[in-house]
Amino acid sequence: MMLEQKISGKVVNMKIDSRCPACLLSRVQYEAELSTDDKELIHRTVKESLKVLNSTYAPGVPAGYVSTAVHRKAYEVLEDTDPYRKLKELSNRTAMSVMEIANSYIYRGNPDNEELFRRAVLSSVIGNTFDFGVMGFDVAADTFDSTFSQLFEKGLDIDDTSHMIEMLDDVVYVVDNCGEILFDMIVFDTIKKIGGNITLVVRGGPMLTDVTMTDVNEFKIDKKVDKILTTGSNAVGVCFDEAPPELLRSFDRASLVISKGMANYETISESDVKPVAYLLRTKCKSVAEDLNVDTDLSIAKLIK
Repeated sequence: MMLEQKISGKVVNMKIDSRCPACLLSRVQYEAELSTDDKELIHRTVKESLKVLNSTYAPGVPAGYVSTAVHRKAYEVLEDTDPYRKLKELSNRTAMSVMEIANSYIYRGNPDNEELFRRAVLSSVIGNTFDFGVMGFDVAADTFDSTFSQLFEKGLDIDDTSHMIEMLDDVVYVVDNCGEILFDMIVFDTIKKIGGNITLVVRGGPMLTDVTMTDVNEFKIDKKVDKILTTGSNAVGVCFDEAPPELLRSFDRASLVISKGMANYETISESDVKPVAYLLRTKCKSVAEDLNVDTDLSIAKLIK
């Protein structure tokens, strides 16, 4: 039985939307073309993924369940465990190239802790723009510096950071994509400055452009946090049926769970995890509607 949460009186339960199949199949084709030039193999990957989509898609089914099944089938047919590996490297390089700009915005004027936390969260949400293959919302790596500046000046469209800052004693932080992880690290620094503890959660295996232990090791992220856990599998978002017991206990004990990105929103909103702060750009109409907001917004939404 699926558990429910409420957001401003509205039940939050991220079920699959009728728009999702087109986006999913577009992404399957995208990752197949990343993996191979073999047209026959690309066709076979799309065909087999269609079969999985047909067998799992139904109104009321959790979005993460369907997307995980479809992408796992695509990876299986391609015989490629990480078709996004080169794009993940590009995301990280692009993020590194704008970190100086980001830091100049975040730390200008010697902000107090509350303002520093708000700016760090905003920076992290802007970093969520890194999401190669999302239909109609692909990142433009060569213009991200100007995109960052514009979005930073605009600020958060939903800003619950003043409430979050009171809840940072024992944070479980579920990260999303490569590239944006560098902006998350600024949030880690800020939480530690304020005096909080951080349990970092990364994917248990390669899925899309999501952060794994490979990135943790490359950027020495273990030096920024108190503990690192994985989701236990390569499922899209967090699959609670596949999650390690230690992760589930950490969710239960957390003073605040911070959930980055749309995939984590889709799956964590299907659970009874709370309090949870959703940090994301609304790149998808289905997710935006579920949050009762418009698309293309910067969101820092707290659910108690």
